[in-house]
Amino acid sequence: MELSVMKSVIQRYEPFQAEFIRRAQVCERYYLNDTDIMHKAKNDDGKDGEESPLRNADNRIPRNFHGLLVNQKAAYAFTTPPAFDVGNQSQNRLIADTLGDRYAKNCMDLCINAANTSVGWVHYWISPEEGFNWAVVDSKQVYPIFNGDLDEKLLAVLRVYKLLDENDGQTYVVYEYWTDTECQAFRRRAADTVDEGLMMYDMFADPMTGDPTDEYQHGLGAVPFIPFFNNNTHTDDLANTKDLIDVYDKVYSGFINDLDDIQELIFVLSGYGGTDLAGFLSDLKKYKTIKLDDTEGSPGVSTISIEIPIEARSSVLDATRKAIFEQGLGFDPRPETFGNQSGVALKFMYALLEMKVGFMQTEFMIGFNMLVRAILAAHDQSAGAIHQTWRRTAIQNDQETAAICKESVGVISTRTIVANHPFVTDAEAELKQMEKEKQEAMDQYAEAFPQNNNPVKDDGDDDEEGEE
Repeated sequence: MELSVMKSVIQRYEPFQAEFIRRAQVCERYYLNDTDIMHKAKNDDGKDGEESPLRNADNRIPRNFHGLLVNQKAAYAFTTPPAFDVGNQSQNRLIADTLGDRYAKNCMDLCINAANTSVGWVHYWISPEEGFNWAVVDSKQVYPIFNGDLDEKLLAVLRVYKLLDENDGQTYVVYEYWTDTECQAFRRRAADTVDEGLMMYDMFADPMTGDPTDEYQHGLGAVPFIPFFNNNTHTDDLANTKDLIDVYDKVYSGFINDLDDIQELIFVLSGYGGTDLAGFLSDLKKYKTIKLDDTEGSPGVSTISIEIPIEARSSVLDATRKAIFEQGLGFDPRPETFGNQSGVALKFMYALLEMKVGFMQTEFMIGFNMLVRAILAAHDQSAGAIHQTWRRTAIQNDQETAAICKESVGVISTRTIVANHPFVTDAEAELKQMEKEKQEAMDQYAEAFPQNNNPVKDDGDDDEEGEE
């Protein structure tokens, strides 16, 4: 791609990506419990930016509802990551080995990225030393280019990120343009514009000569980026709860501020002379005191206090909290909602979360199928249908589940019973251990009650008696 064409591509897609990045940064702030309450201006009296003397307290207490809801979703869906079966044991082992030890963590990162940005991205490549590699990419770095058809085929990806050059100590903005055949690299100084500073970037090595080059022929047969959308509407998880979270933070922080401010009474002094406005505000703020002239000559002291509407605020906080978990499709982990619940009741508590994870699973299954096929293609193999097994991680009534497993003996296979028993994490290992213990028990029985397989010798007494 010519440099001029690359400049036009960047200038075309950067404005659209800017809004995506802005929204993603807000979601990530809320995920880290840095909500808007932490950035609001302090109360003032509306004149020259002076602070209100009636409001000294400025508590800002965020509640990390968004982080809780996202973590619920990630832990529920990916504490036990999906397992893949392509109908061939050797290929299954190849897939598991290639996914590697970081597979579960990468699944968690994908889920959190998708929840905060509406889409998670996986990038894969072939390393001469390690073979097939894959990693989760920050979604804010990826500018996808789709064909616009109903199938939304990915035509190219423009990956943009900052990099510190150790040679000159300057920070550069790097642009990687990936297609289904190659990658081209460009960069500019962070202080320069695209028009003035964009240049080719020799970040690759020519496979034949080893010389630096700005082009890389990856030979993967597809754009090596896979999208994992958060849901069918391609939206983030904060969209439905942000306003409610802001209301909760505002009411709760205001309640604490009222408690701090009203702990100190305002004294009204009658008959001690007046003062100007500046002195009035200073005395009220510093001493919690008001000086008043008394024309009737009867000085006195009184106090002003304010009653806090505790019941009204508690009702607002409870209603807002309930709405947050309803709108966010999660479950409220309050202790009073648990107890000795049956399995059906526990499942009902997870109904909203299950619905949210179900929408995500539908989108993620497409991405995981693409990743599995890319792994096999890198080893010159292919697969037909790919079966994915997803397991949820949720609170359950183990006693009830174990009783169901016991009652299922003779009705369904032992493998199914073992796989669903609450104490079993690896069904194959458990079946092998059961077979081993069964064999050991048989060996002990054989040692305790040996069988004499030798035939009884005839001593000839019966024959002698018969002859007589």
